[in-house]
Amino acid sequence: MNSLQENLRLAFGNLAAHRLRSALAMLGIIIGTAVVMAIGAVLTGLDRSVASLLERFGAQTVLVSKVSPGLDMERRTQEVRLRKPLTFEDAEAVERLCPAVERVASVVYEEGTGPRDFVTVRYQSEEAYVPNPHFFGATPEYARVTNIIVKDGRFFTEGESRHHLRLAMIGYEIEQALFPHESAIGKTIEANGQPLRVIGVFDRRKGNFFGSESADQFVMVPYDTFRKLFPSVREHFLLAQAQPGNLEQAVDQIRWLLRSRRMDALNKPDSFYVSTAESIIEQFRAITAAVTAVMLLLSSIGLMVGGVGVMNILLVSVTERTREIGIRMAVGARRRDIVQQFLLEAVSLTGLGGLLGLLTGAMAEWFIRWLYPSIPTATPLWAIAAGLLVSLSVGLFFGLWPAIKASRLEPVEALRYE
Repeated sequence: MNSLQENLRLAFGNLAAHRLRSALAMLGIIIGTAVVMAIGAVLTGLDRSVASLLERFGAQTVLVSKVSPGLDMERRTQEVRLRKPLTFEDAEAVERLCPAVERVASVVYEEGTGPRDFVTVRYQSEEAYVPNPHFFGATPEYARVTNIIVKDGRFFTEGESRHHLRLAMIGYEIEQALFPHESAIGKTIEANGQPLRVIGVFDRRKGNFFGSESADQFVMVPYDTFRKLFPSVREHFLLAQAQPGNLEQAVDQIRWLLRSRRMDALNKPDSFYVSTAESIIEQFRAITAAVTAVMLLLSSIGLMVGGVGVMNILLVSVTERTREIGIRMAVGARRRDIVQQFLLEAVSLTGLGGLLGLLTGAMAEWFIRWLYPSIPTATPLWAIAAGLLVSLSVGLFFGLWPAIKASRLEPVEALRYE
């Protein structure tokens, strides 16, 4: 125990005596550990959001759209942009002619009210500029297909939609911006200049799916009302709910029906996109896996550079302290005591770097959450444990050779060293 305490004292004393050198050696460890921490936080948050998406999107829900979900306008090819929009009649045909489909919701929206634009929502003198807005019309089936929860008020009815009533369902963030201290129900707001009476507020959505639509920023009106307010709008997407256990059959039936209605040639791909929660999740996980591999490679490089730096510093330290090592061995220190001393020095260096890396990673997570609120993050215990374990392992691995080299010095030769 006394030997261990003495070695710890010597290790920390040497680190304190060479602060700049120690800090430079720790830099790679700090960066590598911080990357592990940040990746773990983002991946854990995304996994939770994926589970949340599957739960709220519905395991039996099928999304039918003109383009792949999340495909930016700038990335769409000319062929994709020129595709015929889906129609309300397509939704009716799917519900009527696809036996595996239980119900269908039709959603109409104006292209351009997407994540890069702003919907202006006003109540009296209060105005809310909502990022990531979604101003659209939907049929009443939307509530049952998506399992969306209304926390205040109610959803609109088929009759209200058919009579073009100016009603609105709003998201949690819009409610908080316009009605922080009072109920929104019954109040008349303006969305892009259109007066609408609020009849319902959606419950807050936890864990948004990395840039996907969030009901927190919804302004939803009855389908027929939206068509009357914006008669030139033609963009639709459909949300179909499959009969329990018939998801694959529903997807196949929808594809063949819409290919027939849109007259897609047999040798051509679909002129529309059909996706389920599982397919969206698979695509997203493939992307995150590739990003994770790259980030882990960068992290490994940082840890490797840090480890080599620690080894070089310890080799220099062995040379500088040759006489000290000789004196210790002459007064009774064993070779394993010398090995222990330098290994403790290496582990102390990388361990401190690991702790600073975890702190840096936590700060990076906070910054990501502040800069991109739509990216969910959650610090997992495994990332903290992995960061510390990896940093300590790097110290043991790269400190072993300098420690062995120091222990092999002959006391007589070491005492002669100047």
